[in-house]
Amino acid sequence: MKTLITAAILAASLVATPAFAQAAAPGGLYVGALAGYEGIDVEASDGSASASADAAVYGVTAGYDLSLGSAFVGVEGEYSTSGGSTEFPDSFGGARDGLEAGGQYYIGARAGFALTPGIAAYGKLGYTSLDTSAFTSAGSLNELEGNADGVRFGGGVQVQLPGPLEARLEYRRSNYKNVNDSVFGDASTDQVVAGVGLRF
Repeated sequence: MKTLITAAILAASLVATPAFAQAAAPGGLYVGALAGYEGIDVEASDGSASASADAAVYGVTAGYDLSLGSAFVGVEGEYSTSGGSTEFPDSFGGARDGLEAGGQYYIGARAGFALTPGIAAYGKLGYTSLDTSAFTSAGSLNELEGNADGVRFGGGVQVQLPGPLEARLEYRRSNYKNVNDSVFGDASTDQVVAGVGLRF
C-alpha cells in the first residue's frame, strides 16, 4: 500500500504539459501543520539484523516561496515526531535491542511548478536530524539517548483552498548514518503526510 501511495504522489508531481505552464505558482510566507504515516527501518551496526516499525507522524512546518511566474523556489523548516519503536529479533546479540524514534528536524530547499490554477507540484531536498533512544526490552539498561544526521528528499502536490488556506499531500524519505552514536548502523524513514497551511 505504501508503494502505491508513493508512486501516485510522485507521478502527480512529475506530470505537466505546456498548457499547465500558464498557471501562476504560489509565493510568500506560510505556516502549517501535518500528519500521516511513517515507516522506520534500522540496521544493526554490524549488519547482522534489521528491524522496522510503523507509526503515526505529526508536526509543524514553515517556509517561504519565491514565485517565478509558473514556477517557484523556496526554503522550508519542519519539526515532527512519531514515537515509532523498532525491536530486533531475539537472535540479535547486541547490548541494545530496540530503538525508539523521537523528534525529527528538517531544513531544506524546494522547487516546483503550477499544474493548473491553484494546484502545484514540487520536489524537496535538505538536511534532517533524528533524536533517538536505544533501549533493552528487559529494561536492564537505561535508555541511551542519541542523535543522527541525514538527508531528506521527496515531493508532493499542494492545492489552494478558499482564502489564504492551502493543503498538501507529500511523500518524503530520510536516510540517517551511524544512528545513536554508532550503537546502530543506518536508519531510514518513509513518510506519507497530509497538511494544511496558512499563506501570508
